[in-house]
Amino acid sequence: MEHLQIQGISLPRLGLGTFRIQGEVCRAAVESALGLGYRHIDTAEMYGNEDAVGAAIAASSVPRRDLHVTTKVWHENLASDAIRRAFDASLKKLRLDHVDLYLVHWPSRNMNLPAVFETLLKLKQEGRTRAIGVANFNLALLKTAVEEIKAPIACNQIEYHVMLDQTRVAKYLAAKSIPLVAYAPLAQGRTASDETLIAIGHKHGASAAQVALKWLLDQDGVAAIPKASRAESQQANLDALKLKLDDEDRKAIAALPKDKRFVNPGFAPAWD
Repeated sequence: MEHLQIQGISLPRLGLGTFRIQGEVCRAAVESALGLGYRHIDTAEMYGNEDAVGAAIAASSVPRRDLHVTTKVWHENLASDAIRRAFDASLKKLRLDHVDLYLVHWPSRNMNLPAVFETLLKLKQEGRTRAIGVANFNLALLKTAVEEIKAPIACNQIEYHVMLDQTRVAKYLAAKSIPLVAYAPLAQGRTASDETLIAIGHKHGASAAQVALKWLLDQDGVAAIPKASRAESQQANLDALKLKLDDEDRKAIAALPKDKRFVNPGFAPAWD
């Protein structure tokens, strides 16, 4: 599988998202994904499933060096001491001595961004996380982090799919050689019923969801973490990597409305 190289880590471009998967279902999903060849697992303290992810990793025969694990600190825990407590708790639940990527899950209106990154960098320097990054940062926040604070951001994880235009943020990240990690890459299941995507899929012997996923992964510097609890769905996402979209397909997808955002908590700064 193709990887993105950034800040000393190797990020597999297709990962397993685990939002809203918990307990034994989550453990089984991660075990299944690892068995199928996934090496990028995404979780977060807010998901309430780090213990299940950790159990699956512990039961796996995959060498730790071959596995990429991302977790995130919740927006309520962005004071320096709170970040450390949250990180310690995440690492314990994951049964790991380090994670590969630790993200600010959501920005907070009252966060002290320089202090946040100072704490994250200390965790990196201590070898407890190999890289640091952000999620759900808009263009203004990205510029603050990258240009003013000069934080070594390894990614910005944002909602991105065929129904949502993220051109401005994507162009900025690309200019700075920072990966964009797309969550909800299948628009929370809505791509499956889109007639344009279904038609493109029929042309290639693929599903609409596979078309949507490959459209993302064909973009330079973009990774995607679709949630999939069933082995069949996990395999279908892997099989999307084999799909070859042509210019006609890309033109049809470009013509789709791209104004649908499905994740936007009220506590987060407004997107521009």
